[in-house]
Amino acid sequence: MSTTPPPRTGGDLVVETLTALGAGTVFGLPGQHALGVFDALRRSPLAYVGLRVENNAGFAADAFARVTGTVAPLLVSTGPGALMTLAALQESAAASAPVLGIASQVPSAGLGGGRRGYLHELRDQQAAFRDIVKSVHVVRAPSQIPSAVAAAWESALAAPCGPVWVEIPQDVLLAPVTVPPVQARSVSSAAAPRPLAPRPELTAEAARLLDGAERPVILAGGGVVRAGAQDALRALAEALDAPVATTFGGKGAFPWEHPLSLRSWLEDRHTTDFLEDADVLLVAGSGLGELSSNYHTFRPRGRLVQIEADLGKLESNHPALGVHADARLALEALAAAVAPRPRGDSARAAAALLERVRARIDGQGLDLEQRVLRAVRDALPDDSPSFWDMTILAYWAWSAFDPRAGAMHSAQGAGGLGYGFPAALGAAAADRTRPVLAVSGDGGAMYSIAELATARQYDLPVTWLVVDDGGYGILREYMTDAFGGTTGTELARPDFAALAESFGVPARRTTPDRLREDLSAALAEPGPSVVVLPALLRMFAPTHLPAEA
Repeated sequence: MSTTPPPRTGGDLVVETLTALGAGTVFGLPGQHALGVFDALRRSPLAYVGLRVENNAGFAADAFARVTGTVAPLLVSTGPGALMTLAALQESAAASAPVLGIASQVPSAGLGGGRRGYLHELRDQQAAFRDIVKSVHVVRAPSQIPSAVAAAWESALAAPCGPVWVEIPQDVLLAPVTVPPVQARSVSSAAAPRPLAPRPELTAEAARLLDGAERPVILAGGGVVRAGAQDALRALAEALDAPVATTFGGKGAFPWEHPLSLRSWLEDRHTTDFLEDADVLLVAGSGLGELSSNYHTFRPRGRLVQIEADLGKLESNHPALGVHADARLALEALAAAVAPRPRGDSARAAAALLERVRARIDGQGLDLEQRVLRAVRDALPDDSPSFWDMTILAYWAWSAFDPRAGAMHSAQGAGGLGYGFPAALGAAAADRTRPVLAVSGDGGAMYSIAELATARQYDLPVTWLVVDDGGYGILREYMTDAFGGTTGTELARPDFAALAESFGVPARRTTPDRLREDLSAALAEPGPSVVVLPALLRMFAPTHLPAEA
């Protein structure tokens, strides 16, 4: 038997570069044109997690990037395989998750728009990605691979973080190479991009406005969480005696039970009024988009200071003193610059607001929904992350769920279905020492059923809670309220418990009264599990519509 090692190829340069940049795990799904990189993966130290659908592989990479704070490589093939990742990459773009998509291309002779008739051929594959990702990198020769992958990695991590895209033709991936193996020192600068610091004159002006405010309030968004700025935010809030609300993407930025916490009731008019009444509102790590502004009904009456790493979001909805900076660096600078003030009435004002919100919710006959959400919170270990699909229970969780020491993630950035379960698998691949919760409705669950095989194959500690209400529940509510009837919202569906067990994944059906006990038991078991809750949940009444405010 020959012991001659196989020749190194362009595919080897891909995995060597990823390894040198610090990658340890990659996600994806092989295809004919991508086999060169997957063959090289077999010879590399990288751990591979293969999902059954490319979009789900993208969601898994998205979650891995969120929980680790580093780049998550995503390897897919040409044409249909590449295009299947678009919805996941849109979510990563909205959530600033640094996913590095690496796709194969048709052989080099087919690039440039000529119709050569190759399998999976597109006139301009990269064009489909330009409006979604931060940057597109096209490789034409094996020697270009290390620099292109390193440049994409750096782009993904540069503020604001986000997904990037690399395309490499099939023949380039298969071509033998003689260049030396990629060394970590040759790409180290790409792995550690420069931080985005605030300009000192803007910090000074923001501190002056906050020091002069009688009613300062802070709204913390997802940028605070991504930047790891929680300690800086708390120090600033306590120095200013300023109440803090968090956006849905910013949950976990500020302690839920802190006396200054306004929590996350951003779709409640009482909270909108409170934010509008601030004479200086500091918005950190949020663009004040549709959900964070109670569907653009928010109208500030005082001064606005906005800290945002994404220049496109700075002052995009409201005039402000715009501070283009990483949230942690900006909040640390502000905490050091403001003059601490004595404790005043802010904690009482925050408590009074939460009581008004509670009274409004309690007046709507929504005890079942609140019991179910409490059961989930009680069952989930404090430090376990949770991943929520676009379903009614998740919409409740945006406002009412305390993530505690764990992190709560959802697809509310782009709003696509099918995120919860594959994302939870990606988080579990990053840390197998604690259970991860996924929450889906029956409609969203059907997007991800195939990944039960992934969960079983890799024995990932994910418990999947499927709330089965027989259809697209939130769309059912929207259509009924708007049109008096529904179309396309009612669904035939399988026996989810029996289906899970057919994959070798233990499952149980539960009730609202048994949910806490059953979910706790499932989360405590090793490996994957499924809990099915048949329940018809309702949303609380909106406050952004004039007739219902």
